[in-house]
Amino acid sequence: MLNIGNKQTRVDGPQKVTGKATYTADIAAPFYHAYVLQSTIACGSITAIDTTAAEAFEGVKAIFTHLNLPERLKNKVDYTDPLAPPGKPFRPFYNNTILYNGQPIALVVAESFEQARYASKLIKVTYEEKKFKGSLAENLKNASADRAPEPAKNRGDFTKAFKNSDYTIIREYRQSRNYHNPMEPHATSVEYNSDGNIVVYDKIQGVASSLKYLKGVFGLGADSVRVKSDFVGGAFGSGLRPQYQLFMATLAALELKHNVQMVMTRAQMFSFGYRPEVIHTMKLGCSKDGTLTALSHKTVGETSTFEDFNETIVDWSGLLYKCDNVNLEYELTPVQSYTPLDMRAPGGVSGVYALECAIDELAHEAGIDPLEFRRKNYVDYDQNENKPFTSKELKACYARCEEVFNWNNRKSLAKTDPHLLLGYGMATGSWEALQQPASVALSMNEMGTFTIKCATADIGTGTYTVMSQIAADKLGVSLDKIKFKLGDTAFPDSPIEGGSWTVSSVGSAVAAICEKFQYRIFDVWKRNNPEYQAVAFEAISFQDAKLKYGSKTFAFTEIMQQASKDELSIAHSEAPADGQDTHSGYAHCCVMVEVTVDKELGIIKVPRLVNVSAAGKIINPKTAENQLLGSMIWGLGMALREEGMVDSRYGRVMNANFAEYHIAVNADIHDIHTEFVEEHDDKVNPLGAKGVGELGIVGLAAAISNAIFDATGKRLRKLPMLLDDVLEV
Repeated sequence: MLNIGNKQTRVDGPQKVTGKATYTADIAAPFYHAYVLQSTIACGSITAIDTTAAEAFEGVKAIFTHLNLPERLKNKVDYTDPLAPPGKPFRPFYNNTILYNGQPIALVVAESFEQARYASKLIKVTYEEKKFKGSLAENLKNASADRAPEPAKNRGDFTKAFKNSDYTIIREYRQSRNYHNPMEPHATSVEYNSDGNIVVYDKIQGVASSLKYLKGVFGLGADSVRVKSDFVGGAFGSGLRPQYQLFMATLAALELKHNVQMVMTRAQMFSFGYRPEVIHTMKLGCSKDGTLTALSHKTVGETSTFEDFNETIVDWSGLLYKCDNVNLEYELTPVQSYTPLDMRAPGGVSGVYALECAIDELAHEAGIDPLEFRRKNYVDYDQNENKPFTSKELKACYARCEEVFNWNNRKSLAKTDPHLLLGYGMATGSWEALQQPASVALSMNEMGTFTIKCATADIGTGTYTVMSQIAADKLGVSLDKIKFKLGDTAFPDSPIEGGSWTVSSVGSAVAAICEKFQYRIFDVWKRNNPEYQAVAFEAISFQDAKLKYGSKTFAFTEIMQQASKDELSIAHSEAPADGQDTHSGYAHCCVMVEVTVDKELGIIKVPRLVNVSAAGKIINPKTAENQLLGSMIWGLGMALREEGMVDSRYGRVMNANFAEYHIAVNADIHDIHTEFVEEHDDKVNPLGAKGVGELGIVGLAAAISNAIFDATGKRLRKLPMLLDDVLEV
């Protein structure tokens, strides 16, 4: 019974399309509703806050500010979460200091959302404003490597190699701030029980993160709070850390001893984490035959004034191509804003954008085809860590993408519309393949139905489906016999869903516990059938929910009945194997694009996108393709649409809505093709699987940029690339 490798439709699909899937804001209970009032300045302090009119408004139950925050939440309180960067986490209502524009300064709790929102407008706030510099460019003089983690070790002698190179380039690339815009806004629903315990439904990528935060802030015991998150309507980084609505709803519920719900508005979604603006300086050199001889990558990124958010950005330049002389530098600059937050392929999508644009420019300088230049500098081991790869089929990706796209004949395929310029570009993409420790629990009832529990999440990636497939395959049962449950702190521990490691981590634990169950049911069968005491485990097999020995079969349910058992339960914890760190694990891809540029209007379109990936064992090609398509579309938006515009005078996000913060829409999407090449990997994890959730976005913006150059002969070195930029050049 083969389930792994099948294009399985999502097991939770019917719930989602019929509206039966319950998201955080869908929780039904007699809630009070909370609404946040936000600061209108970016730096300074509150000198007075008058809540009298708001408190008198109909339906209002309470208003919280820095003036009445319980003292127990100010002293010796831990506001950190598992992914908190160095520094001091944001503490809502801690004092009257304003750290950024949009900071929560008051919480109104009322019988309805509308009452709470209206009452918030009745609050009068007086500020003492301080001068500040709000943009990365204005604060570059404050950039420091001391605030950032040390990048991969430099190697060789870059300065000498660069000087002696036959062809060199020095380029600057800029990437604007990008904001998270998941379909489901962040929300928290808190059910307050009569015994004083609470059940918290939170939009989060790992319920353990919310639990740690609540225990640290509110001093709650493990038995007094439970966090659940059955469904997450998209996150990809925005839910890695608990956001302030969790604090707000829980504070109100505990103080009022009542159910409280807070749902962020779309505009409020722009008041916390984002992909930071960065500036890259690239220096590359090569010999006449295209051999890469020198590479320097320096990045300056923004962070908040209270935390040092960092990403792995420049290390990718030391990883993707063979080069013996590499210099890597990474600095952070504090700006008057909230702390940035991981966003799909954090660090990688930024660093590889600059690298792949620079590689393309150097190839052009040397007069070498961009694909051949990359092949020329292919590397078969990790030079940053001096380790071999667990597997690497990037060459196969190049070959297949070249064939599917018809790269070698691309110019002969050009259309003849006189109003359009056509261009073709490519890039390499890569993402880490990591495994984290994970625990699971399995039980089988008398009907032969298996329930598997883990505290992991499904942010839309297909976790419910893929874990069910792995379990059904390993147990030898049909898919309808598997019930996978997740998103509950009452379940065994799991890593946060992120980093494309859920299948490799939780999936490996699921596979292991299913094998453990086979040994357990085998042991029960032997104990109740003395005539088979001498049978070795290797002599049996499992198929169709039966144990098979020779010509005889024994149904799991029969074995249970014979042993007078109503349920068989086991638990298991899986961790990376000893010695796994002797190799580096990465997934790879090749992406090729076609663009058109309107000569008169400057409008850029992408009529064709092709991605060929090597990502180990593909558990479900259907959900894997879905992940690639989603991330490629996101990459297109990053390249041509997304730009968080901040008024540097006031630190205010000027386009905090879908009308003005542009994302890729249906009209932007044309022909997208994805494929996987075969890649066997027996070292990366027990399943041999690598994640694909991030892979599709890495390199795509660079490929589009390179294609625009091919069409126009002009380089656009900032993201997003807009029609205004085309017309300027």
